[in-house]
Amino acid sequence: MTDSPTDVVEAAFRYYRSQDRAAAFALYADDFSFTSPQDDHIDKAAFFERCFPTADRLQEQRLLHVTPADEELVFVHYEYELTTGDRYRNVEAITVRDGLIQEVQVFFGGKV
Repeated sequence: MTDSPTDVVEAAFRYYRSQDRAAAFALYADDFSFTSPQDDHIDKAAFFERCFPTADRLQEQRLLHVTPADEELVFVHYEYELTTGDRYRNVEAITVRDGLIQEVQVFFGGKV
């Protein structure tokens, strides 16, 4: 795959928002791991069962910064608005290796 880690991460966010599960699924490594304050190192299957289908609770999501830290690590700072009108910001540290997302660590921010 010739896409940069930043391109892969941006595509993953687009596929999440559009709920294109098949396209998103292909971006994640088989041994993928997802960690957030609500999930501790869940695998790819659990992520796509629990986390991926949640886009319908968002009114809007904007990527504020997509910043490569090195050859594999990308930091994403984003803001989203829930259908309730509440707005939040989070940061994710995403490891992309050989064109596939290996790991996502989510750090919840506060209400905006």
